[in-house]
Amino acid sequence: MIAAALAALSLSLPAPELPDLPPIKRDAQITYVDRSGAVLGVRGGRYAPPVNLARLPPYVPAAFVAIEDRRFYEHTGFDARGIARAIVTNIERGRAAQGASTITQQLARNLYLSSDRTLQRKGSELLYAIQLERTYSKQQLLGLYLSRIYFGSGAYGIEAASQRYFNKPAAKLTLREAAMLAAIPKSPVAYDPSDHPEASAARSRLVLDAMVETGAITPAQRTKALAEKPKVWKTAPNDGAQYFLDWVDGETRRLVGQPKQDLVVETTLDAPLEAAAAQAARATVTQYAKQGAGQVAVVAVDGQGRVRALVGGASHEASPYNRAVAARRQAGSAWKPFVYLTALEAGMTPETLVVDAPLTIGTWSPRNYDEGYLGPITLQQALARSVNTVAAGLADQVGRNNVAATARRLGVASPVTTDPAMALGVAQVSPLEMAQAYAVFANGGQRVAAYGLERIRTTGGAVVWQRRAQAPVQVIGNPPLGELNQMLRAVMASGTGVRAAIPGRDVAGKTGTTSDYRDAWFCGFTGNLATVVWMGRDDNSPMGRITGGSAPAELWRGVMTTGFKRLPTSAIPPGPPPPVMAPLEPVLTPAIAAPFAPQQPAAVPVG
Repeated sequence: MIAAALAALSLSLPAPELPDLPPIKRDAQITYVDRSGAVLGVRGGRYAPPVNLARLPPYVPAAFVAIEDRRFYEHTGFDARGIARAIVTNIERGRAAQGASTITQQLARNLYLSSDRTLQRKGSELLYAIQLERTYSKQQLLGLYLSRIYFGSGAYGIEAASQRYFNKPAAKLTLREAAMLAAIPKSPVAYDPSDHPEASAARSRLVLDAMVETGAITPAQRTKALAEKPKVWKTAPNDGAQYFLDWVDGETRRLVGQPKQDLVVETTLDAPLEAAAAQAARATVTQYAKQGAGQVAVVAVDGQGRVRALVGGASHEASPYNRAVAARRQAGSAWKPFVYLTALEAGMTPETLVVDAPLTIGTWSPRNYDEGYLGPITLQQALARSVNTVAAGLADQVGRNNVAATARRLGVASPVTTDPAMALGVAQVSPLEMAQAYAVFANGGQRVAAYGLERIRTTGGAVVWQRRAQAPVQVIGNPPLGELNQMLRAVMASGTGVRAAIPGRDVAGKTGTTSDYRDAWFCGFTGNLATVVWMGRDDNSPMGRITGGSAPAELWRGVMTTGFKRLPTSAIPPGPPPPVMAPLEPVLTPAIAAPFAPQQPAAVPVG
């Protein structure tokens, strides 16, 4: 009776004149481009051209009809039987437990109305749905619906959703994939197949059951579809540089808030270098997986602080945690250049003799990676061989607070411990911090603040934000700068970093390996480009004898080889001329243990 009354009422209702079809509604887009203007990716609303139903497999629209509105081809805009059933159900339960919006009503709401839950809006929706049915064919209505409905993750329309979740055009969707997309509109958050695979699978099964009930597919086809295991992309597969985009997207929104209009963000990234670094990082982790390699980070920063590549893990899809920016890991011997620079600034030279011998500072006795002691050696030899006893003795003499101040001056912002083991790199730092610190060695001794954003503008060209040029600040002078770079070249030529050497190129750097092989680093540079590689495991468990001079050095060499082709590099610049002054009196003696007895740290880097 209720259904009959509603159907009769619909025939007598004067429907409003339809406005022109509005543009597809979506959130503002932020398009990120690399340093040459190539698109890196889009954050925010995504949409695609209107769908052509004739090019879709028949089961694609059938999936939506079956689960959303199985009497779509019979009603005139609203489902009188469905509304009557919903009214009875809601009265029985004493609450709004069931709705009855047809595909046409959903389209009317999407085109012309808000989502307010009011009787006035519902009445307008009904009238617009009736007029839509009088104006357009069923095929046209279904095409409009599939072109404009929201599928979560910023995707509007089935074409955008198909690309977002399955990296394929909608015309190539399988039956199971079609059911997964049809499951989403009821709740784009709860049934997002990338974030909630179990909920998506459960509702997809309901879609397939409904398709069997409506005769769209056979039970055998349902069984076959349920056996499929579609690959669902955690992030949009057509977006590269996901770790970098995560980083700069956060910074963009901090600067401009939630955008009200489409924006274009010009970044510092070199897309081909980034792609090469990401590919090399994945390959290296795979190659060393049997030795326990779990994760990797790569950061390349030029001499002005522009981030040219940033890889925060082996796979953003598998793990979006950005190790390049957010992870804090012990630096190991990659920290030692800060110790040696402090010593050089205090008057030592690369030829100063020190002694590699047993050493005790308080109750702590550092040990070397290699067994035995070398006796009297030069500072340059000690750094090239990464001798722990010498580094610990030097830091004790020049003052660990002074070493910490040197690190902060060069760009390390994380807290720095000043117990005796700090000389061996117990400080926990990010790869990004280490890259900006080593970039100071690469640019002639000037302070570097790593950044990824150059300019933010509207699509019409109006500038919203522009990075301001920073006046150069000299933080390392000569002769210490030139002496340290000479020593770091020796690391590559004859020390622990020989596997990173690139014939014919002026390169320098330092390895780092922490206790039990939990972290392995290679931090190196050429003129105007510093690159840092870290490898380890997220749970901080040991790897199998992976040192900074092995896998990270090899990965570093590969990334830098591409960098030489992509970026303007040069020989390592000498830096400013040394000041004219009277010769300094010697202020240090060879490494001698000092009477200092702090608490021994639980884990101490060894190489």
